[in-house]
Amino acid sequence: MYLPRAFAEHDLEALDRLAQRDRFITLVTVRDGEPTVSHLPVLYRRHGNDVELIGHWARPNPQATHAGPALAIFHGPHAYVSPGWYPDKEEAARVPTWNYAIAHLQGTLTTFDDERALADVVDGLSIENEAAVGSDWRFEFERDDHRRQLRGIVGFRFVADDIALKFKLSQNHPMVNRESVASQLEAQARDASRETAALMRERMTLERNGD
Repeated sequence: MYLPRAFAEHDLEALDRLAQRDRFITLVTVRDGEPTVSHLPVLYRRHGNDVELIGHWARPNPQATHAGPALAIFHGPHAYVSPGWYPDKEEAARVPTWNYAIAHLQGTLTTFDDERALADVVDGLSIENEAAVGSDWRFEFERDDHRRQLRGIVGFRFVADDIALKFKLSQNHPMVNRESVASQLEAQARDASRETAALMRERMTLERNGD
């Protein structure tokens, strides 16, 4: 990932927030020179600098036979930025751009098909997501019909070896432009635009406080 110094984020709490916002990753593997991509919900676990993702594929998914090096991507909010929003209209600043937050995790992928472990993944994902939609479904291991469903999936564990966080939030602009962009994004109808503005406000506050 192209990562200019101005946009690099090093605090892993920023990764926690991206994962909390949306635990739905893009998972990329390569076999025989061909990339394979899946889009998957995951359980996110971080202990200090150690990050682990756990999830499952449908068994027919070709990626379910992959193991080894992999790339997991967490997508944060993003928003278009118009150059018309800049009070400081230097020539170099008069181009459209896009602000966004994203995390690329490079690491090692392993697979498993143990029935109990698969049940724990399905149950863990339901615990994390059911409450958010006002429901309370749970995986019941003692039920034969629930356990039979496990035959159709393959589990994975992904352990991150390298984490790159890119928070491109107009840090290469003077503060007057950043304030204006944040205000314009706050006025947009898209939730993602307002979330991007909130990230901009946080970074500006940290800079002003010298953190």
